[in-house]
Amino acid sequence: MNIINALLAELEQEAQATERVLKVVPQAHLSWRPHPKSYSLGQLALHVATTPGNVAQLAATDTVSTPPTGAQAEAATAAELVPTMKASIARARELLGGFDDAAMTATWRMMVGGNEIMAMPRAALVRMVMLNHWYHHRGQLLVYLRMHNVPLPSVYGPTADENPFAG
Repeated sequence: MNIINALLAELEQEAQATERVLKVVPQAHLSWRPHPKSYSLGQLALHVATTPGNVAQLAATDTVSTPPTGAQAEAATAAELVPTMKASIARARELLGGFDDAAMTATWRMMVGGNEIMAMPRAALVRMVMLNHWYHHRGQLLVYLRMHNVPLPSVYGPTADENPFAG
């Protein structure tokens, strides 16, 4: 199995868990935020839904001249989250699926004002900025949901809400 196929297989597996999380985001709390400096629930959920496709867009180029900036949009409805994530996964698959190992080990760069601020193999970008970053924010989202007493779905095993052995 080549590098990108291994990473995309992981993406597909993790998408199932992420979909379960996005399905329980409550419409009533999309604008809630735990702290003034934090994303709102709707911003965080939309960020989780769009990360794979957005990072794949970056990884599809050899160099990004300016990093993406701007405020994170907030989901207008909870119902849009799963379809948005599915489209994002499809976009990631489309953009990255054709890369061979040479492309995945080639150096990807981020430049700001002509200065290189980040350089790494494309595979490392996909691993760290797409996958690890995605898991981090999915974990944050689970904490936001717990703070609203939303029953949490299984991610890597039963939760206190779904455990068949809990009394």
